[in-house]
Amino acid sequence: MDVTVIGAGRVGPVLARALRTAGVTTHGPLRRGERIPLAEVALLCVPDREIRDAAAAAAGRARLIGHTSGATPLDDVDFGLHPLQTFTGDEDAEALRGVGAAIAGRDTAAEDAARRLAETLGMRPFVLAAEHRVAYHAAASIASNFVVTLEAAAERLAAGAMPAGQARALLAPLVRSTVENWATLGAASALTGPIARGDDATVDRQRAAVAEAAPELLDLFDVLVAHTRALAAGRDAAP
Repeated sequence: MDVTVIGAGRVGPVLARALRTAGVTTHGPLRRGERIPLAEVALLCVPDREIRDAAAAAAGRARLIGHTSGATPLDDVDFGLHPLQTFTGDEDAEALRGVGAAIAGRDTAAEDAARRLAETLGMRPFVLAAEHRVAYHAAASIASNFVVTLEAAAERLAAGAMPAGQARALLAPLVRSTVENWATLGAASALTGPIARGDDATVDRQRAAVAEAAPELLDLFDVLVAHTRALAAGRDAAP
């Protein structure tokens, strides 16, 4: 198949680059308003709010139209293909190899096209049911976006205790090891620290330090402590 990639943000350039590397005839990534060539597939890599208009613009220019949104239903397109990965836009084709790809189609032919595209890019496709799309996307946000939010909070707290400007670099090895332990062992076995040890006195001192250094983070700290205690006690722990 030949593919037109529509959208030149973070995802579009990576997918276009990877498709070309895989030997697929690829047009784009196109920006808004650019002429859309005829192709077998038009792949929309645009913000969710722009999918309907982008699909209307691509109508008649491709046999199949797909989007790369994880949360948006297939109302305006034939298939969905959502790479379960985060992008800056500068990654090469290898960034997609081995990555999960949530696929769905309005019919068997559309789903097969999504699967073929994912496999061509070296991804691991799995079918995502319509009723699970939003929960799936929320899980991806927790696993990626919220991790960044948590690390920003950690960096904010550590700024006064570590050498100036080095908090992120010093915390990064800890973050990487934690993620690798979670991926290998699961959440319950990867959990360490005072909550896992039942050291409530240390947790109380930590809370006091957060209240003094960054009171805006106190609500976040309390919620995380509650959920971490549940995990340590074997409740709601990931398998």
